[in-house]
Amino acid sequence: MSRPRIVIVGAGFAGYRTARTLSRLTRHQADITLLNPTDYFLYLPLLPQVAAGILEPRRVSVSLSGTLPHVRLVLGEADGIDLDGHTVHYTGPEGEEGTLRFDRLVLAAGSVNKLLPIPGVAEHAHGFRGLPEALYLRDHVTRQVELAAAADDRAECAARCTFVVVGAGYTGTEVAAHGAMYTDAQVRKHPMRTGMRPRWMLLDVAPRVMPEMDERLSRTAERVLRQRGVDVRMGTSVKEATHDGVVLTDGSTVDTRTLVWCVGVRPDPLVESLGLPMERGRLLVDPHLQVPGRPELFACGDVAAVPDLNQPGQYTPMTAQHAWRHGKVCAQNVAASLGIGERRAYRHRDMGFVVDLGGAKAAANPLGLPMSGPAAGAVTRGYHLAAMPGNRVRVAADWLLDAVLPRQAVQLGLVRSWSVPLESSSPEVARVPGGPERHGKAAGPAGQRPDGEETGNQPGGESAKGQPGGESAKGQPGGESAKGQPGGEPAKGQPGGEPAKNQPGGEPANEQPGAEPAKSRPGGEPAGSRSHGGRAKGGQSGSPRASGKPRRAVEAAGLRPAREGSGKPGRAPRASGAGSAGKRPTAPSGPSRSAGPPTDPGPEPPANQPPPGPDIAPGPVKRTDRRAAEGDS
Repeated sequence: MSRPRIVIVGAGFAGYRTARTLSRLTRHQADITLLNPTDYFLYLPLLPQVAAGILEPRRVSVSLSGTLPHVRLVLGEADGIDLDGHTVHYTGPEGEEGTLRFDRLVLAAGSVNKLLPIPGVAEHAHGFRGLPEALYLRDHVTRQVELAAAADDRAECAARCTFVVVGAGYTGTEVAAHGAMYTDAQVRKHPMRTGMRPRWMLLDVAPRVMPEMDERLSRTAERVLRQRGVDVRMGTSVKEATHDGVVLTDGSTVDTRTLVWCVGVRPDPLVESLGLPMERGRLLVDPHLQVPGRPELFACGDVAAVPDLNQPGQYTPMTAQHAWRHGKVCAQNVAASLGIGERRAYRHRDMGFVVDLGGAKAAANPLGLPMSGPAAGAVTRGYHLAAMPGNRVRVAADWLLDAVLPRQAVQLGLVRSWSVPLESSSPEVARVPGGPERHGKAAGPAGQRPDGEETGNQPGGESAKGQPGGESAKGQPGGESAKGQPGGEPAKGQPGGEPAKNQPGGEPANEQPGAEPAKSRPGGEPAGSRSHGGRAKGGQSGSPRASGKPRRAVEAAGLRPAREGSGKPGRAPRASGAGSAGKRPTAPSGPSRSAGPPTDPGPEPPANQPPPGPDIAPGPVKRTDRRAAEGDS
């Protein structure tokens, strides 16, 4: 008789705890499979310290294969669940598709950024839910302070060193507190203009900071923020976001290049496709974390509406503390459904909360006892060390080094603005050119980032949002010449310009004579809903995910990547790399399919390659229906 198959979707606090507990309870009596986009468990409470340069990224990333030796790890994102057929369909990180069969299914997909229908937020803000977003924010803040220190214009300097954080919950408060300390330490090495210093703003419509906590702790956190120069504005939020700043609900305008969105989260929309009873986007379960009428289906964490037995009629909140406890109870009940142990209902006891404000400052109420100052700081860090499932010694070592050594304020440039859009179905995974999109999830609208980085390089030459006068996106065929080019010269990599730099592999255009004209090229069909080289389903620009087969789509169009030294006809030679900038590769003879002049325009960049420039690459499909961004209001 074959062993029962258990599939767990998601490796957040709930999914990771479920897998670890099930592995111990079943003792090789069941096959446990964990489906997750990354190979690590992210300890979210310490993410602000990664953005502030205190902890290295791997310190908060716990290896799944290293800590779950008896659990099979499958990298991918679930995009379809057939409950009657007992299968889960997923798309892998390289676009491959697969199916997992199950006898028991645990949904622990977690949550994504909560969006509000505020103009410009989806285009000009960044969330703070995943490791790529934290790394991007660290680089971005470092770059803005350095640019502000070198700016000759006083207004530009003030705008670059102004940082706006929306949402005064746990995450937003910690980001503002740690960010203020980080920029203050940075300007001590790079002094700015006389009388100028970094300015952090914390906005929220709530009446006080961290309304979930005790009022005394809320006052403590606000006092620490104000002592560090953070401009705390309660009862105020963003009315509109633009390229140059934000318009607040009180009518004032703030010039800034940084907008951090920490308003909150919403359940992963994956559970909406099941057609089961929901409660504000969360799947309704009984106190045993089992879906009524579906004995094979369990749910826990942020995607599950778990009844609060201590407060009848209410559901447990979407916090890491509850998700961690959900995982343990869910694992026990899954094992009980297989005849191992007994079922138990989820009942919790509030153990209190801790908020790290940086340095020796913190706010905590362990077991209901309010604390502040260095004592709260010691309790907070001790709690995090005890709660982390790994890397404790490394985290403690980084804390010790931060106490005795100055922080390293450098920008690595590993994560670009276009790879961490606010409307991301997977904040834990950085978007890559030509990468697969998650089906049924909203792809973020494209536009220009507040820091001047472009994400609006969409095929078809649509106007980028936030561009003055509705100019065409930079570097688009048929659009205006890229800004910043001397004499209005066309962007590099465009027909008539220099070969594209920083292209993956440095390959020239795939549209060689004899191939079909690329969509969105001059003379070709407009690319209505192309994203990362894939065709969006349904033709909608926003919500559908791409097919996840970028390589197959390219081959079907007759376009194949060039191979170095292949010497085969119909394939373009590879760019020579270093020392060949400005030289045009020799194109094969034959008629040109472009709509340009009869002269040889040079190679065109392939449709699924990022345009040139350090921070310019294809982003998500832009909205053309002028509808507000999808999300909870």
